[in-house]
Amino acid sequence: MSLGQISYKKVSSVQTLIVGGGLSGLAISEALETQGHDYMLVEARNRFGGRIKTEYHGLGYFDMGPAWFWPGQPRISSLIDRFGLEKFDQFSEGSLIFEDSTGQVERERGISSMEGAWRLKGGLAELTKTLSDLVPKTKKRLNAKVIALVKTDKGITVSLGNGEEIVAEQVILALPPRVATQINFLPTLPLMASHSMNNVSTWMAGQAKALAVYDKPFWCEAGLSGNAMSRFGPMVEIHDASPETGGPYALFGFVGVPPQGRSDKQLLEHNVLSQLSRLFGTEAKDPLKIYIKDWAFDSYTSTDADKKPLYSHPKYGMPPEIIGLWDKKLHFAGTEVATQFGGYIEGALEAAKSTLDML
Repeated sequence: MSLGQISYKKVSSVQTLIVGGGLSGLAISEALETQGHDYMLVEARNRFGGRIKTEYHGLGYFDMGPAWFWPGQPRISSLIDRFGLEKFDQFSEGSLIFEDSTGQVERERGISSMEGAWRLKGGLAELTKTLSDLVPKTKKRLNAKVIALVKTDKGITVSLGNGEEIVAEQVILALPPRVATQINFLPTLPLMASHSMNNVSTWMAGQAKALAVYDKPFWCEAGLSGNAMSRFGPMVEIHDASPETGGPYALFGFVGVPPQGRSDKQLLEHNVLSQLSRLFGTEAKDPLKIYIKDWAFDSYTSTDADKKPLYSHPKYGMPPEIIGLWDKKLHFAGTEVATQFGGYIEGALEAAKSTLDML
């Protein structure tokens, strides 16, 4: 090989590498930045936020991942206050609609199921953007998929999909444990550790959200809260997703059809609008825009194991089998390993704090 044909692999080093730029990874990065710590944050997607994803239409902001947080969740409330962001009450005035398994619709069925929940003005992406902006450009990377972790005498060598390598003293996996199993570990993790990681269900990973945007809140004018429960589908639960004041306005729902039955997006959109028309009237048939985010087909969120539907909130927490791996240099963060608020955005911050306390 001639000198002109020689290629050199780009190698860098860092004290702490954080894998995953969702809320946990961003919160850890912001804290380490404040401490003057040597770190790097890498994210496989082309955006930060992870499962926090906000769509925008005009002045409207619509969360296609998590949307709510609640009183009694101190970390998220404290962070919002620290950054000067604003929360507001989930709209709940008016009647709830119930649709039975035959498609029969009953109105004036009760109060909104999410009464008392809070949403963030501007969408939850306002929170992740604020955190991301506090992390210097030189310490964060997008489109940086981790494909392998190799334990060496010098630490952990992290291989990225573009061929680059980063040598870190310690690595924090701020992503769902099931997604982390797709990384190649050398030496391989203990069997019980891998088994435990695969057994942790990823919250939201099998879900899809559909959202329709309108120029006026016709359901409010009809005395409805926008909240509906359905056994007919395709959406099983529907809520008002409008901004606090002004338009555009929106209704969103969780799709109850299993992932295998919703691959035809055009058919799903048709069925979603048909259901909204049955429940809220013909005005629902012609939205300004319809959004569908199917997390089951997002490879950075979901694995094949996540395509089985969850019918209740899993019991989360840090599996003991994954504590202290690789001489206590391999750590896990992310909402699924939070003990108290696992699966919630509060849990992402809880897990971040627990990991920081171990460093």
